[in-house]
Amino acid sequence: MTSYLLVPGFWIDATAWSAVADDLHARGHDVAALDLGHEPGATAETRVDEVLTALGDAGDPVVLVAHSGAGPVCAAVAERARGRLAHLVFVDTGPLPDGVAQIDFTPPDAQAATRATLAGHGALPMPARAELDAAGSSTAGVPDAVFDDVRARSVAEPPGVVLTGARRGTPDPSLPKTVVACSFAPDDVRELIDAGAPGFAEMGGPEWTIVALPTGHWPMLSEPSGLAGVLDGLG
Repeated sequence: MTSYLLVPGFWIDATAWSAVADDLHARGHDVAALDLGHEPGATAETRVDEVLTALGDAGDPVVLVAHSGAGPVCAAVAERARGRLAHLVFVDTGPLPDGVAQIDFTPPDAQAATRATLAGHGALPMPARAELDAAGSSTAGVPDAVFDDVRARSVAEPPGVVLTGARRGTPDPSLPKTVVACSFAPDDVRELIDAGAPGFAEMGGPEWTIVALPTGHWPMLSEPSGLAGVLDGLG
């Protein structure tokens, strides 16, 4: 039996992992999915603290699974709680350099649009499906009813979560790390590694593997059994 902690990215809650968690439970594993707080003062660092608190309740070392915006947060968590982790998994995401915010990793026009939304609404609500697809967060394979339900339960992200980055430590090369590539191909990742692109350069270490699961950016919704199978193989 392997223990998994599933961490959602922006906007979604723990229930988005339900089908994956149920599948892993059926395979005999212990699974917990985390609900992240959305208080007005939340930041990338408070998200790190939330994941660390959740890990504090774990027994044996766990497989920490991060989706999308949770990737940089969980990279920082791994550097502060190495002894509590058996494997670090990035689902269609990856780490970011020290202090680099999620918004910094988007094109200038997207940054301007995000800042305008934050200024106008005080938070960043989950975009409509067409907006996500246009921004590169492909919703391919997600049934309309499932997407509509997830979006109806979504929570807007506070400015600090979008505009701040997590404090990085020193990565431990003895911790296995896997990227589950869904909306991009493994070869794309390798090209970015070779180019030294921020957020990808550190993936060139021997502890890193890349597993292809071709679908959209939300595999827990579009390919839950496939994602569970990949995670089961890492345990």
